[in-house]
Amino acid sequence: MMQTVHVALGDRAYDVRISAGLIADAGGEIAPLLRRPKVWIVTETNVAGLHLDALQDGLRQAGITSEALILPPGEATKSWPFLIQTVEWLLAEKVERRDVVIAFGGGVIGDLVGFAAAILRRGVRFVQIPTSLLAQVDSSVGGKTGINTSHGKNLVGAFHQPSLVLVDIDVLGTLAPRDFLAGYGEVVKYGLLGDAAFFDWLEQNGPALAAGDASLRAEAVRRSVQMKADIVVRDETEQGDRALLNLGHTFGHALEAATGYGDRLLHGEGVAIGCALAFELSARLGLCAQEEPSRVRAHLRQMKMKLDLSDIMGDLPDTDGLLALMGQDKKVVDGQLRFILAHGIGQAFVAADVPRDVVRHVLHDALDAKR
Repeated sequence: MMQTVHVALGDRAYDVRISAGLIADAGGEIAPLLRRPKVWIVTETNVAGLHLDALQDGLRQAGITSEALILPPGEATKSWPFLIQTVEWLLAEKVERRDVVIAFGGGVIGDLVGFAAAILRRGVRFVQIPTSLLAQVDSSVGGKTGINTSHGKNLVGAFHQPSLVLVDIDVLGTLAPRDFLAGYGEVVKYGLLGDAAFFDWLEQNGPALAAGDASLRAEAVRRSVQMKADIVVRDETEQGDRALLNLGHTFGHALEAATGYGDRLLHGEGVAIGCALAFELSARLGLCAQEEPSRVRAHLRQMKMKLDLSDIMGDLPDTDGLLALMGQDKKVVDGQLRFILAHGIGQAFVAADVPRDVVRHVLHDALDAKR
């Protein structure tokens, strides 16, 4: 059954369509957007091997021809060299402003291709077809695009909304368990930041969802996307409420930078650990009861997810090193870190005056537990 979440952004509004089998049906969904019956797909090796033929067949059945650029998988692709390669390929293909580019992959491809679309000819249209749980529930919706640099994650980018998002629940069955659980870190985040009833639901249904229940997966995606859409409509460019979506990210992005944006720590794993640390920081500041971070950690443990710095293989920087990496976060304002903290599960808020010594102690204790 098709479910649709509408992102009501005026003349830039679009739908997020959620269903099984949408890759095969992509041609019919995308055709109304096209001025000429051709699209350009940017994907990565793993996704191409599993799903590119099905996507191109579905487009062909709707009378749409396509060309594809296949990039390497992994976070390292979200970088200057591959942005340049993507833009140059699209220019060589003579893509026009009224054409449609398809971002076909996980969060890395979605962010990279969205940014390429934003800067190509000062903005061409693009469609997101996210193939990871993380991308389906988070990065494909809301128009944040960008790349990483040596200075940190997502520090170069633009807000550029897609014209359509197609979420095929079936592709989740092809994910490795680790990749699925990394995406689940973003699902948990939604319950923690603003919907305690959703977190209750996840505690009850998370294990069955991870085991492959398609209807539960579709419902988790729908609720996550609806929450993000509501926040994006209120605050498209992150001047206020949208910052709540960064729960766990200030810690998580620093840990990703510390591990080199590689396989040691996936983005969603960093978010999960970051959420646990954000709730621990909230408890130490007296903002919530200690039972709240304990409950967060219990659910992550129930799902067999990473929840501590000790779960990260290899060495990490010391406390000062991690604090320095956090200082490069996009949420720094006037040199001051902003954290997303919580009064309890489902009650997150933005805090700009967090005592640095308390953050230091939280990191110090977490590193101590790793040693």
